[in-house]
Amino acid sequence: MKAYRKLTETRGRGRGRGRGRGRIVCVQANLRNLSDPNKVVHLKELEGADERLHLFEANLIEDGSFDAVVHGCEAVIHTASPAFLETTDPQVELIEPAVNGTLNVLKSCSKESSVRRVVLTSSVAAVSINRSPKGPDVVIDETWFSDPVFCEEIKGWYFLSKTLAEEAAWKFSKENGIDLVVMNPGYVIGPILQPTLNYTSEDFLNLINGKGGVPSYRLVDVRDVAEAHILGFENPSASGRYLLVERALTRSEALEILQKLYPSMDVPKIPAGDPSYQVCNKRARALGVVFTPFEVSLKDMVESLKAKSFLI
Repeated sequence: MKAYRKLTETRGRGRGRGRGRGRIVCVQANLRNLSDPNKVVHLKELEGADERLHLFEANLIEDGSFDAVVHGCEAVIHTASPAFLETTDPQVELIEPAVNGTLNVLKSCSKESSVRRVVLTSSVAAVSINRSPKGPDVVIDETWFSDPVFCEEIKGWYFLSKTLAEEAAWKFSKENGIDLVVMNPGYVIGPILQPTLNYTSEDFLNLINGKGGVPSYRLVDVRDVAEAHILGFENPSASGRYLLVERALTRSEALEILQKLYPSMDVPKIPAGDPSYQVCNKRARALGVVFTPFEVSLKDMVESLKAKSFLI
């Protein structure tokens, strides 16, 4: 999924991942550019897309841009936010699209009587970036919040954008009577849908090739993130925030697992280190999320990168 995409979904009957719950019969999704084949073709190739997928053109920073997309929908799942760490103009490139985009979507929802619930994709970045001491024995949960002042001090602009966007969403939803549920995923891996690399797949590819990687990861499968969003709408008791992390690993631990899965692969060797903190996923599991083991997510991601010729 590209950063600039929101799914707007209506609930129906069907099957999903073998769990036999009610499922979506119609999806209204928006893109910034419907004429870009890299953003459109793979969506139209999805099973049932001809009958059940309706694409709209919209822009996060344009007021009213989402009115047509959410019209007639029961569930709005807002996933779009710029996702990168390096920026020359954080206000324009990260903060404004994240905050104003979220508010624009919510404003459209507030005008649409059919919308029953909004599920927002936030991030662990909106949970853990603060001055609280952290270490291998520290476990964060949904009661934690990132500190915008601290994010700004460390120039963590992506962290700041996600924190401010979630804060704005909670405030607007409370003031306008919107039923909001928030998902806070960690570092998302797994097979890629689109023909291009997104931020996390490119970063993990760099790690495999020995060209970088963050010191530690809070990892979750992209399919589990999608499932969690659907559960966040379908479960009447869903509320508040849900941390979506299968496990925490250092770079060296992740690469060790990769080497075991692919013994013939030339995997870079880096010094061991301790994860800076752990993440509690009890609320997500109670909601019904069954987390995919990292080993499965990693193998599926590698095979996807190979199939798309990003990894030889």
